[in-house]
Amino acid sequence: MKSPETHERFRADLTRMIELVLAGKKEAARAQAPSPAAAEIPALPALSLTDLDGKKLSREDLAGRVVLVEFWATWCPPCRGTLGWLGELKKRHGDRVAVVAVAIESDEAKVRQLAGELRLPFVWTMGSPDLARSFGDVSGLPTLFVFDATGRTGGVFFGAPPDLHARAEASVAALLK
Repeated sequence: MKSPETHERFRADLTRMIELVLAGKKEAARAQAPSPAAAEIPALPALSLTDLDGKKLSREDLAGRVVLVEFWATWCPPCRGTLGWLGELKKRHGDRVAVVAVAIESDEAKVRQLAGELRLPFVWTMGSPDLARSFGDVSGLPTLFVFDATGRTGGVFFGAPPDLHARAEASVAALLK
């Protein structure tokens, strides 16, 4: 799903970070950690999805709510923890929040199985390279996008660092005020 430009940017960033770490400058590496290209999108892109039950979903269907779009994969262990947390977040905030779980690089049968096992209250859909690129060329999993009720980007959370849930919940809380 990466474009050649994203791949080259990743290689350059990784090389710079490795050099800093090897030089004993771990804090400098943390401070210079690059933002993912995905953070550059200004708003929820136009989308037309079909959920696992065959129901169509568009950006207009999500209007008026804080929207969380989680890119994940069945083979990604941290993704499962994030999905469970997103389910709890959705239960706490009800219809004020919409959660869309976009599975990429995953077998649909496995996605259906996991969705059935977890029974979480959000939209499950299969992603595509074009969909991922519309979000800024998602290049790692999990990646969580948070949009305000008007569709503007409120936050992008890349990976699964220990403070992911706290930072994302603070973003959601600020957007729900």
